[in-house]
Parts: sequence; structure tokens; C-alpha cells
Amino acid sequence: MKYLPIDKAEEFIATALQANQVPAADAKRVAQLMIQSDMVGADGHGIFRLPAYIKRIRAGGINLNPNIRIEREQGATALINGDNALGHLVMNRAVEVAIEKVKQHSVCWVGSHFGNHSGAASVYVRKLAEQGYIGIYMAVGNANHMAPWGGIDLLLSTNPIAIAVPAGDHPTVLLDIATTVAAYGKVKVAAQKGESIPDTWMIDKKGQPITDPQKSSEGSLLPIGGYKGYGLAVMIGLLAGTLNNAAVGKDTIDFNAHHDLITNTGQTIIAVDPNAFGDREQFVQRVITLVNDLKASSKLPGVNQIRVPGDGAAKVMAERSKQGIPISPELKEALNQCAKECGISVLDL
Repeated sequence: MKYLPIDKAEEFIATALQANQVPAADAKRVAQLMIQSDMVGADGHGIFRLPAYIKRIRAGGINLNPNIRIEREQGATALINGDNALGHLVMNRAVEVAIEKVKQHSVCWVGSHFGNHSGAASVYVRKLAEQGYIGIYMAVGNANHMAPWGGIDLLLSTNPIAIAVPAGDHPTVLLDIATTVAAYGKVKVAAQKGESIPDTWMIDKKGQPITDPQKSSEGSLLPIGGYKGYGLAVMIGLLAGTLNNAAVGKDTIDFNAHHDLITNTGQTIIAVDPNAFGDREQFVQRVITLVNDLKASSKLPGVNQIRVPGDGAAKVMAERSKQGIPISPELKEALNQCAKECGISVLDL
């Protein structure tokens, strides 16, 4: 495994995007946001996605000069029209609007449609937590990989949800999960590396486990917690998709298979100011107290450490800030092939 320094990774992405007519400022912003996915260990959502994004751009599936705008606005709510821009730009704007509104209303709900894949959900709620706010994110995934509980028709996506709670100088308490046992990006990474996947991730149309990621198109991802995860995926689809006049269910476009089609991706950001419920600093101290109590609690035999949501990401961020982004031989090959097609310098690792 080789490591690519953070600044070099951002430069590589930005250069590739600019080579495909993405404006310089947008390319730089997208590169920074993409690498933030890698920084927390969400390797299926960061630089790994660059070749796929370039394919969509070249096929005309992305608007490179969008008018990202507030389409509807009422009180503490807003609906953003992403104008089929690169998804990171749409969600970056959604967070900006959320911060403006939470300062005014103490709570806000910002939906978006006509967006695109925007990387790890944690990237956006973390931005809110760093400003002292509670952040909640929901989205409809960019391809249907899950059948309804007991069914075989792929009508639902991984539909992620992320929640971030500020904890002062301590690591942000942050949950970022797909409603499936594994995000489809992890399946794609395993396929790229030629590795198998656990038999708990996917089943075929007869209900039998799939362990070969190359056969993922023949089956369905399994929901977390059985029917409960299925129900959660449905509700997130309604709140991030249906409510936002975005694609969900049969209307969802598989962006892996159709690079030229508009996905109309729906996403939602909710922000809450703890000051609305009491003193913010006292709230943070109560958060820290709970975190410390959880970590100090008695352990089962063989367990060395009790972690809370966000611990893993904080550890990875610290490591990768020094080491850089891990680049497998397979990923290096894919990125260098992309570089050659874009007419830019390949990675020298």
C-alpha cells in the first residue's frame, strides 16, 4: 500500500476535473470535499470515485456551469435546486444555507434536489458540528441496490443517515451509516481489489449469500437490523427524496450504468443550535460526560476498548493527516488510467 499526501491528492483531483472543463474554483472545492471522505476512512466515497465522476462529466451527465439556487424558502426551511451540478457543490451550498438559517431560527431543515453523488455523509454534518451545531443528514443513494424486506425487486438504495453532535475539544460524536449492512461503495472497492465480501452483505434472488462482488448486480444488499433497516431506508427515501421532489424508488437512476442521465439526487440537512435548549457549553459538557461514562464502563471478556460513534473516524483522520491517503495498486492503476485519458500527469508513488 502506498500513501498519497493530502495536498497532492487534492491537486490531482482538481487537475483532472479542470482538464474536463470544471471551473478552477469548483474543481478545488470538490477536490477538498472528496478528500475529506478519504480522511475519515470512507474510501469508497473519496478519490476512488474520481474515474466515475469523469465518466459522467464526459458523457454530459453533469452541468459544469450550474445555477445552484434556493428554489423555495419558508421560515426555517429551504429547498435547493442543484441544477445537476457536481454533488459536492450542491451539498456545500446546502450546508451554507443551513448555517445561515440555524443562526436565525435555532433550527432549520434544508432539502435539495437535482444533485448528484457527494461523498460521505459525515463530511457535511461535521461542518455543522465544527460550528457548534447538531447536524443531521439524509440522502437517497444514487442507485437501487436493496429490495424491500421479503422481496427481490431493487427499489431502494443504501439511503444513508449521519448525525453529528459537537463535543468541544473532544472528537465529534458522529454516526454515519448506510441503511444496508454495507455501503455499495465497499462492494465496489472489494471488486476492484479482487477480494470477496462477507456473506452477510448481499443475497441473490433465491435468498442465498453472495460473496463474489463481481456478481453484485445479481442480488440485493441486506438492510441493517432486518426489517427495521428496510423501514428506515423507506422513511429516509420519503424525507430526502419524495419531500424534495427528487428521485426515489423506480425513478432512481443508476449513475454507475447511465453516465449521461440526470439523477435528480435528493438530500436533506437539518441543523439544531443547542443554545435553544440551554447553555451550549453545558450541553457540550454533558455530551463529554456521557462519552466518558460509556468508555469507562465494564467490558466483556476479550474487549480492550469501548468506542463511541466518531472514535474510528477521529483515529483515521489523525493517521492520514500524517501518512496521507492509502492508494492500493488497483486504485493507482484506475487513477492513472483516468489521468492518461484526461491528459494529465500520472501518480508517481
